[in-house]
Amino acid sequence: MNKIFLHLEGFAVLSISLYFYGFNQFSWILFFVLLFSPDLSILGYLYNNKIGAIIYNLFHTYFIAILVIICGLLFNNHVVLAIGLIWSAHIGMDRMIGYGLKYPTAFKDTHLSRV
Repeated sequence: MNKIFLHLEGFAVLSISLYFYGFNQFSWILFFVLLFSPDLSILGYLYNNKIGAIIYNLFHTYFIAILVIICGLLFNNHVVLAIGLIWSAHIGMDRMIGYGLKYPTAFKDTHLSRV
């Protein structure tokens, strides 16, 4: 049951991010260009599993994405706000699909399941 809630939470974050992105009339081209950019953090796995998991998790937690959104709002910077919304949409999409934060044991070991 908890896994279902985490998938629904991801869907909710993705939906809210998309809504506010569209509400602010940001560029959808920018959205699709940057949507998968947090996945570049997978390159940390070229070093080893532990470093890879740390870097991947850093780019796949809501905390930093929310900070970017807050900075965009506080400084009235539309580019920063758009990036934060794209980032949170990416994380929400990952959670909705079932990709979770990584354990240092292997790339396929996540907090949601083994992928």
